[in-house]
Amino acid sequence: MPYITASIILQLLQVVVPSLEKLRKEGEVGQQKITQYTRYLTVGLAFFQSIGYVFLFRTFARDASVSIINGFTFIHVFVIVLALTAGTVMLMWFGELITQRGIGNGISLMIFASIVARIPHGLQAWWTNPDQVFKVMMPIIAIAVIGAIVFIQEGQRRIPVQYAKRVVGRRMAGGGSTYLPLRVNMAGVIPVIFAASLMAFPPTIGQLVQSGWAKDFANFLNPNGTAYIVGESLLIIVFTYFYTAVTFNPVEQADNLKKYGGFIPGVRPGRPTAEFLDRILARLTFPGALYLAAVAALPTVLINQTSANFFFGGTSILIVIGVALDTMKQLEAQLMMRNYEGFLK
Repeated sequence: MPYITASIILQLLQVVVPSLEKLRKEGEVGQQKITQYTRYLTVGLAFFQSIGYVFLFRTFARDASVSIINGFTFIHVFVIVLALTAGTVMLMWFGELITQRGIGNGISLMIFASIVARIPHGLQAWWTNPDQVFKVMMPIIAIAVIGAIVFIQEGQRRIPVQYAKRVVGRRMAGGGSTYLPLRVNMAGVIPVIFAASLMAFPPTIGQLVQSGWAKDFANFLNPNGTAYIVGESLLIIVFTYFYTAVTFNPVEQADNLKKYGGFIPGVRPGRPTAEFLDRILARLTFPGALYLAAVAALPTVLINQTSANFFFGGTSILIVIGVALDTMKQLEAQLMMRNYEGFLK
């Protein structure tokens, strides 16, 4: 989690800090610098998060009257913080090795593996559930949810782009036509992570602050309550618009099209093109935001309605399906590059 948080922070800072934006435009050399900054920030976040975990362990020990830490001294705390930080750095190193030598993003594949490893336990809990209606309906709901997620994840609006013919020396170049794909869910799973992180603060405050108002506030925003579902859904919608606006710049896209002689049929190059792309993106983001909010809230709603325990949340489902689709695309690209044919001949 510290590495993912550091990556998100650096990605957002590239829009705000001019020096980072300049590094992003420098290509591979600039990307290596940004990756180095991400590593440094990961170590710092892991260190402070480890300190927070130590105090959280102490809180659990005080509530359960069980000694988790033998002596809350500086040496004990330092050893625990050092071990947790070193473990985070080791996982980050493993993820980067997988990225360099394998297929796909290493950190995403490691998270994917940790989620998939819980499938046997989840299947056992489903099979031993005494509720027969739940046992019958659960596979149908799972297939429907997976199909809907794949459909939305792969959904895109293709904006036609025409390139004007240019004379380069004695040859005529350009004149082709292509399209600019705008995905329905351009933000991915990041808004769900943002919203879940913010909604985790009230229960944490209720655990650390031993007062009446803090406990009442934590109980009001109980993860299984209606207020939590509504608040998380609203935060997901807001963060989806925010993250999409950060990652996709219509003005930059319009300038790139104009620079290379491209234009959208029926739309003037430059500012009108940027306004057109911004308007299309705003319309696409709304159903994508509703889709993310629905997927994140669905497990909690099913738990409240069936009183059955689910071992997979909305974030886990999105990560598993997203990583699986990306990995399949990269495998398909590798096969096409080497054998000139994919999985389907």
